[in-house]
Amino acid sequence: MPENGKRKHVEYPAPRQGVDWGGLGFGFTTRDTVMVVAKHEKGEWGPLKAEPYGKIPLEPASTILNYGQGIFEGVKAHRTRKGRIVIFRPQANAQRFDTSARQFLMPAMPEDLFLAGLSMVVRENASWVPPCGEGELYLRPLLMGVGPDLGVQPSSEYLFVLYAAPVGKYFKGPGARLKMIHEQHRAAPGGVGHIKCVGNYAPCFEAQRDAKKEGFSDVLYLDTRCEYIEEAAASNFFCLTADGLLSTPELGSILPGITRDSILKLARHLIKREKAGEVGITGNTNLRSVKEGQVSVSTALSASEAFLTGTGAGIVPIMHIQPGTRTSRSSDYPSPGPLAELLSKMLNDIRLEDAPDSFGWLYDPFDP
Repeated sequence: MPENGKRKHVEYPAPRQGVDWGGLGFGFTTRDTVMVVAKHEKGEWGPLKAEPYGKIPLEPASTILNYGQGIFEGVKAHRTRKGRIVIFRPQANAQRFDTSARQFLMPAMPEDLFLAGLSMVVRENASWVPPCGEGELYLRPLLMGVGPDLGVQPSSEYLFVLYAAPVGKYFKGPGARLKMIHEQHRAAPGGVGHIKCVGNYAPCFEAQRDAKKEGFSDVLYLDTRCEYIEEAAASNFFCLTADGLLSTPELGSILPGITRDSILKLARHLIKREKAGEVGITGNTNLRSVKEGQVSVSTALSASEAFLTGTGAGIVPIMHIQPGTRTSRSSDYPSPGPLAELLSKMLNDIRLEDAPDSFGWLYDPFDP
């Protein structure tokens, strides 16, 4: 934005014609897009380049194929009611991407280069941003070790690839039906569950497939002792107790979700406003306090409502949790519950510019 604080006049490209935007799910539907790539060689990042979406060269000896030295992110761009195309909280994605890269001894990507790549891919694919309220453009940054390094060691070369895909809702229906998994664990203390690396998700495939065959939407993972909730396969977990405590599992072995962080900020903001004298600001939600910490299975099953959060999923009410084989008691929840509905509206109002962006979450790739 210019130093005088006034935005320049920008002509945002319109959505392309002939697309069934309402029929989009969360999937890869077109290759008619542009991707952005950059190479890291001899200790330096090369320039960002826009290329038609397509295959990338990989040697059989590359570390991404042999040792899984790869990380990624999930970001979304969307249209607002003011006609702008914006990206939601990309600076937070840049920070998480940097954390993941350092954990895997990969070259750090400067935030300005990461944001420039996101801005470029959105501008190049602007016609694939769905109409306001009909979906988003999902952005997937990847960083891969591509050097031919046979020994168990960090790669000598890296490739940054950023592609885009128009998407709709992640979960279908009014809410998610979850099956708790006791036989498998997504992550463990001291592991890499807190970073977005390529190896964290394939182990979920079998459990998800089996759960979906039984009519569930997703699986819900527990800690290694099967006493506390961790997260769903690709979403963070929240629940509201009968006495008004909004709880979510503490960070450590789970992914520090950006939507999770946004919901925590909104919930604490609501409580602060109510304590400041804004009567009725929390409505009929019964929200009293917020906790990041251990969430026991019994707390989750006795909660008054529960929901999932994620970049892909957004805010998804949970309508049912089946504990699996350890106990026969399952739980049903309102879908959506009053708090999930209120927080979802608050978040969407900011995203769509129906409410002021008081947290500074919207980033304009056409007028950064």
